[in-house]
Amino acid sequence: MSSNGGDENGLRYRRALSVTKAEEITEKEKKARKLQLDKPIHKPRDSLFSWNSEFTNFTGLVNWGFLMLTIGGLRLCLENFLKYGIRVNPFEWLIVLTGYHEGYTHQYPSLALLIFSVVPAVLSLLIEKSMAVGIIAQKIGISLQIINIITVITLPVIVIFFKGSEFSFVGITTVCMIYLILFLKLWSYSQTNHWCRQGLKNKKNVNQLRRQSLSAPNWKPVEEVKDEVMAGLTKYPDNLNLKDLFYFLLAPTLCYELNFPRTTRIRKRFLIKRLIEVMFGVNLMLALFQQWMIPSVKNSVFSFSQMSFVAMAERLLKLAVPNHLIWLCCFYLSFHSFLNLMGELLHFADRKFYGDWWNANNIQAFWSSWNIPVHMWALRHVYIPITDMGYSKTHASIVVFVISALFHEYLVSVPLQMFRLWAFLGMMAQPPLSVISRVAELRLGPRWGNLLVWSSLIIGQPLAIMMYYHDYAIAHMAPQP
Repeated sequence: MSSNGGDENGLRYRRALSVTKAEEITEKEKKARKLQLDKPIHKPRDSLFSWNSEFTNFTGLVNWGFLMLTIGGLRLCLENFLKYGIRVNPFEWLIVLTGYHEGYTHQYPSLALLIFSVVPAVLSLLIEKSMAVGIIAQKIGISLQIINIITVITLPVIVIFFKGSEFSFVGITTVCMIYLILFLKLWSYSQTNHWCRQGLKNKKNVNQLRRQSLSAPNWKPVEEVKDEVMAGLTKYPDNLNLKDLFYFLLAPTLCYELNFPRTTRIRKRFLIKRLIEVMFGVNLMLALFQQWMIPSVKNSVFSFSQMSFVAMAERLLKLAVPNHLIWLCCFYLSFHSFLNLMGELLHFADRKFYGDWWNANNIQAFWSSWNIPVHMWALRHVYIPITDMGYSKTHASIVVFVISALFHEYLVSVPLQMFRLWAFLGMMAQPPLSVISRVAELRLGPRWGNLLVWSSLIIGQPLAIMMYYHDYAIAHMAPQP
C-alpha cells in the first residue's frame, strides 16, 4: 500500500513538473519571439465566433438586431399608412365600446349583466354562512354552491342565445371575461371554505377522542394563543362577511385565502406609473387594432374563402405579426400594469403575476410561468386534488388542459356567437407539443426548445384565434348575393 501511494505521488509530481516546464517553454518562446528582428505580432488565438474562444459580449449585435427590427417596423408602418391612410380615430373607439355602430337598442344589456354579477357572489356568501351556522346541511350547501357556480358560467351563454342581437361585440366579450373570472373565484371561495369546515370538523373529532381517552380538556399552549392574537389572523368562520368577499373579488388573484399578504402603504409614484401605463396601453392596443389588424383581416377573407393555400400562408404570416404584437401589449398591460395597479390600491403584497416565460425552453415551462394566477388556481384546485385522489400526474395534467381549452373556447365562441373548435383544438395540441419541445430541448439544446416555444406563440395559437375572426368576417362582412 505504501509503495502504491508513493508511485501515485511521484506520478503527480512528474505531471506537475511537466506542466510547469511546458508553461516555462511557452513563456521562453514568447520572450524569444519578441526579441526577433521581424517584430512578430501573431499569437495563438481563436476566432470570436468559435465556441473555444469563450467570448460572450454580443451587445453590439443585439443593438443591431433591435435597430433592424425598428427599421422593419417603420417600413411596415409607412406601407400601412400609404395603403390604408390614417385609420386611427379615438371617437370611433367610444362608438364601438358602446355598440352604437352596430344598431343595437341602447338598453346596455352588458352593463346590466355586469351589475347582476354581484348576485351570485353574495349568494355564495349566504350559502357558506348558512353551512357555517348549521342552517343547511353540508351536502345541500355544496349542491347549491355547485349550481350557483355553474349558473355563473352559463348565464352569458343563455342570455346571448335569446338576446344576442342586443349585445355589442365588445360588451359581450367583457361580460364573458368577467363572468369567467367570477366563476374561478367562486370555485376557489367555496372550495377553500369547504377545506376550513373539514379542518374544524376533524379537530373537533380529535378533541372528542382525547376527552374520551384521557378525560383532558381541550387546551392550547399559551405561546400558541399569544402568537395567533399577535398576528391578528382571521379564522373560519369569521371570514364570512361582505368586506372579505368583495376584497377577494377585486384582488388580483384567483385563489382565495382567509389572510392575504398585505403591504403597509400605497406607493404613489408606482401607482401613477401603472395608471399611465394602463391608459397609454389601452390606446396603443386600440390604435394597432384599428390601423393594422382590421385591414389585414378584411384582406384575408378572400384568400380563405378561395382556399388558395399559398395565399392563405402569406396572409396567415402577415396576420401573425400584428396579432403577436397586440398579444404582447395585452400581456404587459394586463399582467404587469393593471394587476399591479389593483394590487397597489388593495395593499395586495403577492405581485408575482408572471414568470420569465420568455426564457421557457419547453411548452410546459411556458404554461406554468406566463399566467401565474391561472396556473396557481389550476394547481391548487384541480391538479393537486386529482392527484390526492390517487390519479396520476398525467391524468391531472390532461384534465387541466381540457378545462383550459374549454375556457379559451368559451372566451372566443360566445362573444362571436359562432361555435367553432379552433381554440379548443389549439389548446389540446399543447400536451403533444410539450413533449416535442421537451425532446428538442434535451437533444438539440435549450435554445432550440425556446425557439419552438416562440414559434408556437407567433404562428400557433394566435392564428387559431384569428380563424374565428375570418369566419366571422365571412359570415358578417361578405357581400350579399
